[in-house]
Amino acid sequence: MNEVSSTDLAAMLCSRLCHDMLSPVGAMSNGLELLASETDPEMRRNCMELLEQSATISTNKLKFFRLAFGAAGGFGERVPVEEPKALVEALARDKGRIEVEWALGGANLSKPAVKVLLNFAQIALDALVRGGRLDIGAELREGACEIVVRAGGDRIAFDEVIGRALEGSLPAEELSSRTAAAHMIQLLARECGGGLQYALGEDALVLGAVLPEPEGLIG
Repeated sequence: MNEVSSTDLAAMLCSRLCHDMLSPVGAMSNGLELLASETDPEMRRNCMELLEQSATISTNKLKFFRLAFGAAGGFGERVPVEEPKALVEALARDKGRIEVEWALGGANLSKPAVKVLLNFAQIALDALVRGGRLDIGAELREGACEIVVRAGGDRIAFDEVIGRALEGSLPAEELSSRTAAAHMIQLLARECGGGLQYALGEDALVLGAVLPEPEGLIG
C-alpha cells in the first residue's frame, strides 16, 4: 500500500475537524442573527439558550481535537487520565443517551495512548446512533499499554472501511476525511511497535490496541 503524504493526511484531518465544527458554529451564527432581530423576551431567552448550548459543544469539540489530533501542548510525555475522561464524557453528554463506564489502571497515559483512546472513543460514539453504553479500559501490562473501547447499543453504525484503516489495509488513494483519524492512530501504533484491531457484532463494536512503551515513560 502506498503511504499517504503527511500533508495530505493533515489536510484530511483538518477537513474532519471543520466538518464536526460546522454544525455547532453554524448554530451559534443562526442564534446571533435571531437575537439581533428578536424583541420577544421569551424568544430572546431561547436564543440565549441556543447560543450557550452551541458554545459549549464547540468548546468541547475543540478541546477534544486539540488532544486527539494535535501536539497536546501544555502536557509532558504523559497525560493525567482525568484529561481524556473529561473530554470523552463531555462529547457523550453532547450526543445524549450514552452511558460511559471507565476502567483505567493508572494515573496517567502516554500521549500516543491518549490519542488512540480518544480516537477510539470518537469512533465508538459515532457508532452509537441510537444511544447505548461506552466502556473504556486502559492498563499497563508487561511494558505495554492495552486499550479496549466497547460500544454497545440497539444499533451499531460502523463502516468497515474505518476498520480497514485501523488495520492498515486501506489503500492510500481510498483514504478520506472519514478515515483519516483511524489511519493516523494506525500509523502511531505502528511507530510504537504495536497494533490496532476491531471486532463488529450485531449489538457491539470493540476496538483494541496494544502500544509498547519506551523504558522510562511508564508511570
